[in-house]
This record gives sequence, C-alpha cells and structure tokens, in this order.
Amino acid sequence: MGTPEFAVPSLQALIRAGEEVIAVVTQPDKPKGRGKRLASPPVKELALRYNIPVLQPVKIRDEGFISIMKDLRPDIIVVIAYGKILPKAVLDIPPQGCINVHASLLPKYRGAAPINWAIINGEKETGVTTMLMDEGMDTGDILLTERISIKPEDTTADIHDRLKHVGATLLVETIKGVQSRTLRPIPQAHAQATYAPMLKKEDGRIDWGMGPQEIINLIRGLNPWPGAYTRWQGMQLKIFKAEVISSEFGVWSSEVKTIEPGTIINISADGICVAAGRDALLITELQPENRSRMSASEFIRGYKIGKGQIFD
Repeated sequence: MGTPEFAVPSLQALIRAGEEVIAVVTQPDKPKGRGKRLASPPVKELALRYNIPVLQPVKIRDEGFISIMKDLRPDIIVVIAYGKILPKAVLDIPPQGCINVHASLLPKYRGAAPINWAIINGEKETGVTTMLMDEGMDTGDILLTERISIKPEDTTADIHDRLKHVGATLLVETIKGVQSRTLRPIPQAHAQATYAPMLKKEDGRIDWGMGPQEIINLIRGLNPWPGAYTRWQGMQLKIFKAEVISSEFGVWSSEVKTIEPGTIINISADGICVAAGRDALLITELQPENRSRMSASEFIRGYKIGKGQIFD
C-alpha cells in the first residue's frame, strides 16, 4: 500500500527479492498539470508494468474494499506513504502484521512530513524506521532503523531521494526478519515523540525576524514544496538558495542590529543581502511570481531592486 515516488523503490525491491506481491493498493488517479488530465500514482505505474493487480479505493473504510483485502489473504501488508490512516479492520487482516516504512528515526517526527520538519528544525541526522503498525499515528513497535546524516546544503528533495532507497533496502531486511522470526519488536519511547504535521503553503512565509540559519533551514526544508517565500513590491518571491553572511560583510556590520528585519542591506554580484534577525543572509537563487527560477544576479539585472527596500 503506497502512492508517491517515495514508495516505488520499495515495491521494486520486493519484486526483485522474489516476494510474491499479490496486489498493490494506491490512491485514485488524480487530475494533474494545466490540462487536468488524470494521472496514475507512481506506484500504480510500476505495478502495472509487472502485471500486479491494483486497487484504488476512494474510501479505505469501504466494506467492499475490506472484503476484497480479506479474500486476498496476505501474510503481510507493507505500507509506505499511502496517504490514509488504516482502520483496525485492515490492520487485523495479515497474520504477520502491517509493516510501515517511515522516513524518520521514530519516535521523532511522527506524521506526514518527517523529512521537511527534520531539516526545518536543523537536525544533523535522520533515517528510516520500519515498524509494526497499530491504530495510532506512527506509534507501533520498532523493527529496524537506518540512519543517514543531513549535510548543511541538503534539501528535502535530496534527503527524500536518499531515503527512498535506504527504505527499500531496510524493508527487504525487515521482511526477512519477520518471516524468520529473528526480529524482536521494540516499543517506542512515547515520551520522546515529536511530530511532523502536514505542510501548508502558508508555512513557507519567511519571518525575517528569525536568524539567518533558521531561515536557510526553512528554505531547504520546503524545497521543492511548498517553497519558502517573501513579498517584494507586491510580488511573491520564492527563495531557493541563501547563505549566512559573515558579520564583516560591508559597511553595515556595525549597524545591522538596528536595521529592520527584511531590509535589503546591499546588492552585489554575489546576491541580495538582507537583514535577518540581528544578523544577515545572502539570497543567491530565487523565483519571481509566474517566472522560472533564476540566480540573484539575473534577478538584479531584470528588476529595479535596491538597498533600503524591504521584503514583506
């Protein structure tokens, strides 16, 4: 049971490992792009290439769907970014349990957006956890974990692309351990749990009162979606890359603590220097509203942006 690209390597790994995948459950096809043509979830596309039956229930609690699942008699159900909470009627079907592949080091970052929030919060590492599912939100007993480091320049897209392969490898190892009964489930330390709620577009609004590193973490954590943004001259600007500036940058260094956050301090070939908190950052890549991404130097050449102007 899975839907987006993150789940594809795991399905591929199960097939290559010789596991008998008797069905794939994924979300219904949805309109996509300007033409709003129906598009299949990535997991469905892979399943069809291997002639695996695909189920796409509109409602996961539908009695007809649950009846079909019972008739399939799966030994194990694997759930990876499916997108809906499974009812007890589904969780109870497989005798060896429902195994979830979650993109965090549980009990940290339970919820829908664990990669984003780990980066936004400045974590230095994250990983994948496999667990036995229960009725809670990512609260089941832990089976295996795999850690990776988060580099200073990593975005959500970078970590997503690494973890989807880490998760696939860990899943195959987990399945073998469950089948051989060599894995001992470990209860989570619930008191240490943190949460990663689903992101909204408004979560991307930059508060220039934050420190530069916090803003950079927000930019990285919301790349590619929903994107960190600010407003300038009535226009929305998405910010994709920025750097912390040395306090020795330019003549403003002795006065930066008195400058209103969001004020453009300097314009140069290197980018747009902006007051952030009691310090500053340098914007190096951005995207004007209804335009393509561009370097800050390209933006400066095409728009009348200058020192003293204010974002937001």
